[in-house]
Amino acid sequence: MQSYTVIIGVLEMREKHFSYRDIRFRYGIGQGTVKLILDRANELGLPLADIRQMEPEKVETAFYPPENIRRKEIPLPDYQLIYDRLTAKGSKANLFYQWVDYKKDNPDGYQYTQFVHYFHDFVKHNYGSEKVSMPVERIPGERVYIDWVGDKPELVVDPETGEIFKVHVFVTTIGVSSCIYAEIFPDERMANFIAGTVHALDYYKAVPKYLVPDNCKTAVTKHTKDEIIINASYQDLENFYDVVILPPPARKPKGKPTVEKYVQYLETWLLEELKKNIYPNFEAINRACRKIIEAINREVPKGWKYSRMDSFLRYDKPQMKTLSDGSFTLCDYKPFAHIPNNYHLLYDGHYYSVLYTYYNQPAILKATPTEIRICDKNNRLICTHKRSYNEYPKYITDDSHMPPGHLYYKEINSRDGDYYRSRAKVFGPYMVKLIDTVLHSAIHEEQTYNSCNGIIHCCDGVSRLVVEEAAKTCVTCNACRYSYFKRVLTDMLNKNSSPGSEKLPEHTNIRGKDFYK
Repeated sequence: MQSYTVIIGVLEMREKHFSYRDIRFRYGIGQGTVKLILDRANELGLPLADIRQMEPEKVETAFYPPENIRRKEIPLPDYQLIYDRLTAKGSKANLFYQWVDYKKDNPDGYQYTQFVHYFHDFVKHNYGSEKVSMPVERIPGERVYIDWVGDKPELVVDPETGEIFKVHVFVTTIGVSSCIYAEIFPDERMANFIAGTVHALDYYKAVPKYLVPDNCKTAVTKHTKDEIIINASYQDLENFYDVVILPPPARKPKGKPTVEKYVQYLETWLLEELKKNIYPNFEAINRACRKIIEAINREVPKGWKYSRMDSFLRYDKPQMKTLSDGSFTLCDYKPFAHIPNNYHLLYDGHYYSVLYTYYNQPAILKATPTEIRICDKNNRLICTHKRSYNEYPKYITDDSHMPPGHLYYKEINSRDGDYYRSRAKVFGPYMVKLIDTVLHSAIHEEQTYNSCNGIIHCCDGVSRLVVEEAAKTCVTCNACRYSYFKRVLTDMLNKNSSPGSEKLPEHTNIRGKDFYK
């Protein structure tokens, strides 16, 4: 069973005419899984836009009905026999041929991806790692490879303390030319990884089809507290630049041999040159880094016809997409395992509201200098807020996020003396006098709001003439209190409801709810 993110991703890539192979590598799934998702999408008969509007759980259930999810007891192939055939002298057999032969005898057996996975496990367990390498034909401008240099020398000094900091070198190479971009950072956190990627694309002034990052946490997709943020940041980067992130298999440096080669190269030609000095800040060391990289890219290596930069401009850049206007806005990503019962998320000393129905669900908060964006666990936008830098108020609340009961109490608490005076005007001058007297009966006006609210509440559904008469009685008797007004009004209503009493015309009635209309 695949997650909502994988299902939507497969459909989006196929809609953009990516090959099955690209989809498999992007999401780490087999060809059978890709075909299954596409077939079930056809069976549903819904366009992708409609599927995106569905709840993630409903999408997963639609594509993987519970009754179809079951464990099949399938015997493993005879991998020893398969290994012997592959390694036999003069053998022309390959794994795909062996799998086809296996499926003839076991039609319900493992699909090719699982077949290969278990074979690799068998070889590793019995014979160690596989020694052969596959040559890869690089396509101009198709991929940008990303990595961190392993060596972390101490090159930047703090002028105040004299402490020398380690530096971390971010590096990318591209396509056929292997044109290099490098930048120095104080650490390898997500913000710097994303910033390095954005700056690299700005340097190339073009966008490839794929970004192939190192297989650190920034390229792993799992639903844990830390890695869900990584997934969200990469989705944002993919969407902005319209690229596909293709991390190589875990712990497989040959999945990105181009950048691995230049990581080793830069440890000698870049770091050894930088080690000749100590730098006062990262701006200074990056200026020196840019000069060295520029010289490397302009140099024509032995046996090459062109320099790396000339090869990039000649072969890679013409095959790449034009860099869009503007630059990717780097967010500060903060994960929440669940939304608390007050439906507000804390960031930078302020609490930002979420629709209360998301209580107890995971969420991702993304902060830019001007905006707070809150997304669900599938990176779908829930709401946005303008970022607050004022010390107060601490709680930034959208009224539409509040449950009805909370909204009612907020409305009650927001009422002041002017509100109650305007309500009293509906009934007449004695009612205005009554409310005004009550408001002035305490040292602090706020202490009388409950009494005013009680008086107004007593008038719901009662004739304006009766209310005004009761208010007149209170004012005349100099007894402007909630308890006395309630008693007088109750006596008058009981008297009017006695047999033979005159009924007041219907048009004189006004209910509390009608006041708001």
